[in-house]
Formats: sequence, structure tokens, C-alpha cells
Amino acid sequence: MPIETGIWRIEKDMSSPLDLTGIDLEKRLEAIISANLSIIDPGLMQIGRQVSTDFGGYIDILAIDANGYLTVIELKRDKTPREVVAQLLDYASWVRRLTSETIAEIYIDYQQRFCDKKVPEGIDVALRYEYGTVPDELNTGHRLLIVAGGLDPSTERIVTYLREQHAVDINVAFFRAFKDGDREYLTRTWLTEPDSLASEVSFFRAQREWNNEYHVTFREDDGRRWNDARKYGFVSAGGGETYVGPLRKLQPEDRIWVHVPTKGYAGYGEVLESAVRPDDFMVDCDGVSKPLTECELEAPKAFDEEQGEHFVAVCWKSKVDELPGVWERGFYASMNIVTKPRSPKWPFTVGRLRSLWGIE
Repeated sequence: MPIETGIWRIEKDMSSPLDLTGIDLEKRLEAIISANLSIIDPGLMQIGRQVSTDFGGYIDILAIDANGYLTVIELKRDKTPREVVAQLLDYASWVRRLTSETIAEIYIDYQQRFCDKKVPEGIDVALRYEYGTVPDELNTGHRLLIVAGGLDPSTERIVTYLREQHAVDINVAFFRAFKDGDREYLTRTWLTEPDSLASEVSFFRAQREWNNEYHVTFREDDGRRWNDARKYGFVSAGGGETYVGPLRKLQPEDRIWVHVPTKGYAGYGEVLESAVRPDDFMVDCDGVSKPLTECELEAPKAFDEEQGEHFVAVCWKSKVDELPGVWERGFYASMNIVTKPRSPKWPFTVGRLRSLWGIE
């Protein structure tokens, strides 16, 4: 149980307690916290409020920090303590799959609905203004926060179990409101102090340090096929700058693990050249060096101008000859084209693939 908070007014050598107020705190907390998120954490920037999920629910407040780490804040209100924990976990299952593009859309919606901005700013602009930099990847992970006036003992045990046994980054902030004449005061305590929480899951946080190897999502469709990528040594993306832009991050000597959604990991290699259009991408075609456009590919729309596919040359260190590739429970996956994974799943994924493919 968190320590119960009380406030006393001191007058000379005498003290008198302030009354715990009945100001309908839980109904006001969302507006109070939204107006000043530093009450929760001075390192957070709000990007969403009443965010609609695919499951029909609404996240009270969604925030992000300088590293692209999301925080889901849920207020207890008139829900039972167990209901709010279950709801928060449900929201987490949705949040963990958010792409950078979706997060950018959520931020624009938030500005239009709650900030009266007719011309919303992009999330990159906001992050650069707030933190002086833009993280390479959004949604590098997430933490969960319940805001409540109190929890029953069994729910506290559930939260503690999730944190200690399964390293779920979850905590509870308890708020109390006090009144002194016309003045109102707000206090906050934690189920587990944030610094303590960080130390308890330090092992998992340590694994979030990037290992300097990229995760690349290679989506098979009419514009690309794994057989072509395997044969001619490349990864590619198209469909606009939203998808091509991340591909430009890959530079010579970068190491990549390639994942084909729904079909598993297909290859590991080293980048040879940065992204170019297909007519500038030279490959060995039947013993002759020529532009990729002069070679026959399985993908029927690989050179479609509207698709605008870009190609990154890769020297494969290991690859599967045909799909499906390798996929096991607990493997890391991302919907983003290029990511620098800091998830606890990444070291496990890389270690397992190295073992299976015999990579030093």
C-alpha cells in the first residue's frame, strides 16, 4: 500500500489538518493532468487525449518521451479497480502495434480536437521543439499508468505481480485533494516510486539498448518478392516518402535482419549501398553487371513509376531459399520499415536466429 498522505496547516506552534475534499476529483483529474502533464512526469509530451482504439475503447491520455517511449495513462473514474487494470492491458495490446505514421495522425487529431489548432504541426516538429531532437523510432516501447484515488488490495497485488513477475512497465499514481478555505491542493503518491520501478526492471531496460543491428520489414506484394531480394541482394520499399524515407537510414556496413510479415525472418546481411531507384541499382544478372530494370523479376510492379520503389544493396550473410522463414513465439516484430529495436524481445530474437543460422 502507498503511504497515506495528509496535510497540516502550521500556525506558530500549532498544527491543524486540512480536510480531504469531496471535489469530485476523479472527474476533474483528466483535465488537470492534461493541462500540466509534469504532475505525472516532467519528461512527457502529450500527444493524445480520448484516443479511439480499434477495440472500441478510448485511452484517456497518451504521451511520449524523448526516446519515443509511449505512456498510456488511464483514470479510474467510476470503474472498479480490476476493470481499469484489465482495460489498461487491453489498450496496451493495441498501443504496442502503433506505427510511427499512426502516432503522427493521433497527434494531429489531438491538436485539432483539444488545442484548437486549425493547422496542426507535425509530431517531428513538436518533438524537436520539446526535446531538441527527434528519436529515430517512435513507439520503442510503452509503459502503463493508472491514476486513482485508491485501489483495493487484490488489484494492487495484480499490478505488483505484473511488474515483478512479467516485467510489465506498470504503475499507479494516487492523487488526493485537500481544501483550505478557498484554496485546493493536490498531492500525489505512487504504488512504486518510479526510480524504484526502473531499478526493478533494470535487466529488461538494459536489454532495450540498441545492439547496432537494424530490423527491416520486407512486405511482399506486387511491388516486391523475397525471391528477387534473395537472388539479387537487396531490400526495398515504395509507396511514397513515408515508406522510402526510413529506408534511406540504411548506410553501407549497417547490419540488418529482414522480417517478412506473417512469413518470418528471411535473412541477415550487411548493407553495401544506400537506397536508389531501380534504374541506378546495378546487379549481377547472368554474369553481367546491369541495371536491375534489365533483369526479369517475379514482382510484376517492381518498376512501376507510381509505386516508386527504392532499393538498398545487401550482401547476404544468411538467408532462407524460400518462404516461410523463421518465426517463434517471443520474436520481435514491427510494422515500421526500418527500426532500431530496444524491445526486450530483440536480444532474444537475434540470439535465437544466430543460433539457428550458425552466425558468429
